[in-house]
Amino acid sequence: MSKGKGKVSKKKQISNDRKQVTYKLVLSDTCAVCKTPCARGLNYLSRMQEPGAVGKGIPCILTKTYV
Repeated sequence: MSKGKGKVSKKKQISNDRKQVTYKLVLSDTCAVCKTPCARGLNYLSRMQEPGAVGKGIPCILTKTYV
């Protein structure tokens, strides 16, 4: 018996029309002077005011862009 190769199928190209959302990372000093403070930013700001707190920023919903 011969060992034939199976049928090779090509993957269909799927058109993805959805755009990816990106947010800028902001630090606590940016949240402190924000004109429209959000709950997430205020929570982060209060955590960063503790002594010895280390933070890398949070994604700001006001800086949403589509790529």
